[in-house]
Amino acid sequence: MDDERPLIVFVCTHNSARSQMAEGLLRRAYGDRFRVASAGLDPAGVHPLAVAVMDELGVDIRGQRSKSIQELHGRRIDLAVTLCDHAAEACPRVPGAKRTIHVTFPDPAAVPGDSAERLEAFRRVRDALSGWIKEFFAGM
Repeated sequence: MDDERPLIVFVCTHNSARSQMAEGLLRRAYGDRFRVASAGLDPAGVHPLAVAVMDELGVDIRGQRSKSIQELHGRRIDLAVTLCDHAAEACPRVPGAKRTIHVTFPDPAAVPGDSAERLEAFRRVRDALSGWIKEFFAGM
């Protein structure tokens, strides 16, 4: 039997931090209502700090992997969400998506500083994503 839940795909340049965290957060909050995936324009592996800050919430994203948007070719995507300006510019409409929206979140991997400062940047983006996901998807 096919899974009839809508497919939501989060897209970011490297599919390493923001889109991976968003995938895990949506799956935890509304996984009973949506299928969820993430992809990137230039996949670079799941960032270890994304794994660490998600662990703090009890969300294990170790089983997720960084993948290319090309891997979703042929799938019916109900909603694609680009999470960075580069992805929105390079891919203003995600192929196969009924609808594409853009919401910008800063790249925590680009934040300079020591390990504590970088970890805090990942936490800020995780928390911002979590708040947006809970609000945006609550009424869908």
